Amino acid sequence: MQIETSRRGFLGAAAGIAGLAAIGIEPASAVIEPEPWGIKLGVATYSLRNFDRATTIDMLKKLQVKYVSIKDIHLKLDAPAEELKKGRAEFDAAGLMVTSGGNVEMKGDSVEALRPRFEYARHAGLPMMVCAPTQDNLKFVEALVKEYNIRIAIHNHGPEDKQFPTPQSVLERVRGLDKRCGLCMDIGHSARAGADIVKSVAEVGDRLFDMHVKDLSDPTKMNISPGVPSQVDIGDGKLPFPALFKQLKKMGYQGCVNMEYEINTKDPMLGMLRSLSYMRGVLAGLAG
Repeated sequence: MQIETSRRGFLGAAAGIAGLAAIGIEPASAVIEPEPWGIKLGVATYSLRNFDRATTIDMLKKLQVKYVSIKDIHLKLDAPAEELKKGRAEFDAAGLMVTSGGNVEMKGDSVEALRPRFEYARHAGLPMMVCAPTQDNLKFVEALVKEYNIRIAIHNHGPEDKQFPTPQSVLERVRGLDKRCGLCMDIGHSARAGADIVKSVAEVGDRLFDMHVKDLSDPTKMNISPGVPSQVDIGDGKLPFPALFKQLKKMGYQGCVNMEYEINTKDPMLGMLRSLSYMRGVLAGLAG
């Protein structure tokens, strides 16, 4: 089929329906599918880092998302076990499916030094941690993955990251580890590090466990000028979302595509809505 290439050529009805929902109006005769074209769209709650847990959950419901990756702002790393269980239950009660938590820093040079991170994940009921270990402590992390049966998805952080800048740098280290060790690919950081994001997801294959997605006006830069971020609403930038989604579908990707919205932090809802609507529209167009 011929795919429309304009950056906002796929919005249509999806944007209108989602827009009504975001301002509290239920559409009378239309429903947004939670997994258009088989891809699970979600939100990393780091996107809502300026808001408390209750407000964040309410905002997620208005955005009509089903899948979430919880940042420790909303389930604190140092919280007692009962508080973690209580907080996690609030997400469950809202009908949200928690697929992971993170990004969780993992610094430590022994199994016991790293154990508190896995205890946190256990009490919070996280099936997977998006995380930032070091190349040197991966053997200890892997041992805990086996002990707790909690998956890890190493997050690549771009050219500034001396440990894991690219998807390929993660793949190189995890391909020989337990199958529960994989990658959370941040497409913005990957692009800035010079990776072709579509080819990268194909190369990583079944070690791709999770994704953080955003869009950039300049795929080579974090900021286009001092204090002016390159990140824009998804669909307004230059990252190739239609081709990315086609590749994910082709390879049978089973993880989440989690939006990580890092701009307009005090009032993010409109931008998050536009971004989700664009992605839903792309997927609807590909399925048509």
